[in-house]
Amino acid sequence: MPIFVSVSVEQELLRIGTRTSPTARVHALQVRDLLAKTLPEVETEVTTIETAAERRAGGFASLHGRAAAKHELDRQLLEGRIDLAVHWMKEVPSDCTVPEGLTFGAYLRREDIHDAAVFRTGSPYRSLAELPRGSAVGASSVHRCGQLLRYRPDLRVRTTSGDADSQIDALDAGAGYEAVVLARSEIARPLAPGRAVETLSLAVMCPPIGAAAVGVACRTDDVRLADLLYTVDDPVTRSHVTAERTLQHGLKAHYDSPIAGHCETLPDGRLALRGMAFTRDGRHLVEVREHDAPNRPTRLGTRVSAALLSRGVGALIGA
Repeated sequence: MPIFVSVSVEQELLRIGTRTSPTARVHALQVRDLLAKTLPEVETEVTTIETAAERRAGGFASLHGRAAAKHELDRQLLEGRIDLAVHWMKEVPSDCTVPEGLTFGAYLRREDIHDAAVFRTGSPYRSLAELPRGSAVGASSVHRCGQLLRYRPDLRVRTTSGDADSQIDALDAGAGYEAVVLARSEIARPLAPGRAVETLSLAVMCPPIGAAAVGVACRTDDVRLADLLYTVDDPVTRSHVTAERTLQHGLKAHYDSPIAGHCETLPDGRLALRGMAFTRDGRHLVEVREHDAPNRPTRLGTRVSAALLSRGVGALIGA
């Protein structure tokens, strides 16, 4: 989810803008707090901004909306209207290249990448395994639908929409399903104590490309901000996101494609990348896992995408 920051050197004011969703505002505050530690003398200001993509039919949730939002931020950066653009990396299309003159100056330390099943208030169930056959469960993305039905093919999966908090509100308002599956890192509002929430293992629900990662872009000629971003950059997250996005790009896929991917660092320091593609009903799944040196994330992503394509996942993605 995009956030943008504008710096006025004369007034020493750090203006942080964010999309209007609750999760985006949380990211804006996170960026503000991290940068304030480096420049405590600079005043900060957070402003919510509705992008043009959100006002059009389909909104930001559509593939066109995500690409349009990124292009809008790129344009404002290049024109000098803003000085930083912060993106929720899972929603930045892999075919959206970084324009000449811009760079991702920092990736913040990755948040919790797990998905969770949140059960309706008053539900007698506390895990997906306890749900009776035929129970309805909400999910907002193709990657969740496919993996959920692979885990429990007897469930009825219903497509949901909106941010995590609004999906939980719909669940409690009687949307007709027993639970909703969403990213833990996107729940902006604290849940009531004692509420039934099951954290799903990565074996059950592999996250989407770039899950829970925040990237901060700046102009390459803005040395002051580039140096500032270097102080908050997390090199491990950078390597992981690079491998995952290379995988996505190699598959010519996007956030709404039936794929998932997760990179991690093994105890011996090597990178491990798990990539998969599947049908929406979860009946067919192809999975590849490869390892490589910690300084080879691009090569690792290329190897995994090539291995998946060699096993025919292009047809799954195209379908």
